[in-house]
Amino acid sequence: MEDVDFSDEFCRFVQIHVPSVDEAELLLAQYRSPEGARGPEWARFQQAFGAAGLSAQQVERHLATLAQAYDTRPVTLVRLIYALRDRSIQSFADAFRLRRK
Repeated sequence: MEDVDFSDEFCRFVQIHVPSVDEAELLLAQYRSPEGARGPEWARFQQAFGAAGLSAQQVERHLATLAQAYDTRPVTLVRLIYALRDRSIQSFADAFRLRRK
């Protein structure tokens, strides 16, 4: 898997729905479980995906990319998750920065 497979759309998905490596592992565990064995966490994820306006096809595509990255390029995925999280934190902090004129 090349880094170019991390489209802007996928990165937005990760930034919104996968704020940590732990969350990625939980999401992938639920995704890889048979439908009947998925727990309440899966329902929480599904609700969040629906609230974000994602179609089932989009969710499937993003989860397949997430799973492939986790299996083949875990360090790259971890770096992506932390980079996107840090960007979110910085944007939030910048909103409260006082600017001098």
